[in-house]
Amino acid sequence: MGHGHGHATAGAVHRKRLMIVLPLTLSVLVVQVVGALLSGSLALLADAGHMATDAAGVALALFAIWIAGKPASSRRTFGYQRAEILAAAVNAVVLLGLSGYILIEAVRRFANPEPVGTTVMLVAAVAGLIANGIALWLLREGQQDSLNLRGAYLEVLGDLLGSVAVIAGAIVIQLTGWYPADAVISVIIALLILPRTWKLLKEAVDILLEATPKGVDLAEVREHLLETPGVTDVHDLHAWTITSGVPVMSAHVVVDVETFSQCGPLLDRLHECLAGHFDVEHSTLQLEPAGHVDHEGARHLWPGDSRPGATG
Repeated sequence: MGHGHGHATAGAVHRKRLMIVLPLTLSVLVVQVVGALLSGSLALLADAGHMATDAAGVALALFAIWIAGKPASSRRTFGYQRAEILAAAVNAVVLLGLSGYILIEAVRRFANPEPVGTTVMLVAAVAGLIANGIALWLLREGQQDSLNLRGAYLEVLGDLLGSVAVIAGAIVIQLTGWYPADAVISVIIALLILPRTWKLLKEAVDILLEATPKGVDLAEVREHLLETPGVTDVHDLHAWTITSGVPVMSAHVVVDVETFSQCGPLLDRLHECLAGHFDVEHSTLQLEPAGHVDHEGARHLWPGDSRPGATG
């Protein structure tokens, strides 16, 4: 017996903001690429490369939101909502690759410093700082709700910090003439990207592997369900996430004979429990009489499962 609700993905709610951020990011990308070529700055080129990844990430996010909004079918019962998580994972992998390239090139430049045109470097970095500040403001709210938007937000944040670092590097070179500062700033940009990107990738992989949603304790869920009058046991309890903001749950619920004949009100109470206590709006519960578990086929056990022999 199931209980279903329609969901607009968290990313879709903020689509318009992404549509503003994309052309803004592309404009700054052009400025920074031209600036890097004219100035010879690796730091500015690294920031431009990050902007390119940022633009690709936002474009990918918009595509994922569009495809996630396509209706469900008999072949894809949750539609394409998981596409948002795939987009977040791709963004993270690309960012990790970019960071590696920047680090390698920075080491080469540090060993063999090259002259840098600081005026062009400074102007392009300031333009990037302003644009990234606007984009960050546009995405600040949506990144709390959507993993995909969080990926775009983290990329823009990295760009903004990168622009600050490039500005600092340009000023240092202007004042001291120490060209290795450009390579040092490049390393700083790469190191700013790595930790947040790794966290994003880990969260995306957890969802793709259908790990229990963060903050959900299945043992606590089971205890709440068992407190419902008429429920004598709960087993085959599973929880996972389809996409950001869409957790789902399923369970086999054993009820006594008297309650089994009045399953409608019981289902309402169980679904209200899951939605109210654990924010799970989509749950599938199989009601069954005592003893049914003894002749069930495939059994999916976890360490907290209540059935005899449930060892994980």
